Amino acid sequence: MTKEICLCVHGHFYQPPRENPWTGEVELQESAAPYHDWNERIHHECYLPNTKAKVLDEQGNLVKTVNNFEKISFNIGPTLFSWLEIKHPRTYHAILKAEEASRAMHHGHGNAIAQVYNHMIMPLATRRDKVTQTKWGIYEFKHRFGREAEGIWLPETACNEETLEVLIEEGVKFTILAPRQAEAIRTSHDGKWHDVSSGTINTKVPYRHYLKKDHAKFINLFFYDGPIAQEVAFGSLAFEARHFADRLEGALAKGHVQHQLIHLATDGETFGHHKAFGERALAYLLEVEAPIRKMSIVNYAEFLGKNPPTSAVRLKEGEHGEGTSWSCAHGVKRWKDHCGCRGEGPSEWTQHWRKPLRDSLDWLREELITVYEREASRYLKDIWQARDGYIKLILDSSEKSRWEFFEQHAIRRLSKEEVASSLQLLEMQKYAMLMYTSCGWFFTELSGIETVQILQYAARAMELARNITQQSFEEEFLKRLSEAKSNVAEYKNGRGVYEKLVKPASAVRK
Repeated sequence: MTKEICLCVHGHFYQPPRENPWTGEVELQESAAPYHDWNERIHHECYLPNTKAKVLDEQGNLVKTVNNFEKISFNIGPTLFSWLEIKHPRTYHAILKAEEASRAMHHGHGNAIAQVYNHMIMPLATRRDKVTQTKWGIYEFKHRFGREAEGIWLPETACNEETLEVLIEEGVKFTILAPRQAEAIRTSHDGKWHDVSSGTINTKVPYRHYLKKDHAKFINLFFYDGPIAQEVAFGSLAFEARHFADRLEGALAKGHVQHQLIHLATDGETFGHHKAFGERALAYLLEVEAPIRKMSIVNYAEFLGKNPPTSAVRLKEGEHGEGTSWSCAHGVKRWKDHCGCRGEGPSEWTQHWRKPLRDSLDWLREELITVYEREASRYLKDIWQARDGYIKLILDSSEKSRWEFFEQHAIRRLSKEEVASSLQLLEMQKYAMLMYTSCGWFFTELSGIETVQILQYAARAMELARNITQQSFEEEFLKRLSEAKSNVAEYKNGRGVYEKLVKPASAVRK
């Protein structure tokens, strides 16, 4: 068997949903100037350029234009993809066309993988939400790409045992994790467990994770090259293709190792948005440098098909079994408490607001579950199966789609008023999940646009619940939210943020 050097660059393309939940439109975001909003700005800097990336010679002359999506592994957040389909259909269809072309290059395995629906931190979600998020992500993928997803991206690569169990139940073959998430490996050579908890796992091969409660069930895991990914995201590799290729070659294992996979995963926005013209360096790497260096461009599904794992892996359990992630050194604490992981902002700002924010949303979620179980059971045969299936109406709200949905899920023929009530309840549940979008906790300050966005979703969910039950949840929610202290004196706490930044959005309606 000949030795093969395989290269896979994975881009996680994602933006948090930014639409006003009352209008369905993205409002003006002055911080994104000169563009209307951050979606538009990043589309101009990244998504569009990657569909027509320029390959330049050493004199800066244009050699050709390529679609990078044909040669990278990627996932695109479902809510972002919906926005692209509506606002920039040419870019949207260019991505679909590239993915279709990739299947012919990789023995029927396409470059795209799915993503759980709205970037919820899965280990912190309820089991029921984990299931719905996974089902929605898989259905959305098939709706767009016309095929079953083989792999799925976990937001922030956050996972624990229950998360992987749900992926296995839904037929997912693989996911991608950071090397520091691995605890130990067991090779086929000696059958013993070897500690890799310091990030020393060999990233050039895939592994199998067997469920603790059922060793017959497993999922395949890829661990990307951490140092190279860091240098791409936070260093200069995305600016210079030759240096990039040198670094990749330097990661090769010495000796007669066969079928090495050199791979990295990073935010797709690195190529063009975070790193200006990074899409050009990426294109040159894949079109020129990789062939010169005898690197075969592959995607994960193709490599897995040819190289099934021969080693098992055990993951770090994390605090309280909540698992680990790629962007928090404390497991998944970044999305529930002050842990020291943060974005930009004054050094004295703290993130103690994260815990009361999550506690408030958890309280609201349970209240909305009570409403949903009581009210939806009057109309739907299995209310949770109906919620799982609601993605069909989110993606296609035609009269035909609606009729098919209620034909499948309604306990009887419903009146127009009952259909309307059912849809409000399902929308309420949708927003009850959107309010857990991870970006709401990721950054430094409670009044940031990402946190305001998830509070808008909470407000919309409460409004829908009130429409159905005539019961208001807002005052109790705000009482709890006021425990979240803002770093900005103008807002004081979560109540101030809600009243000054969230409530005004609800006044603008279609």
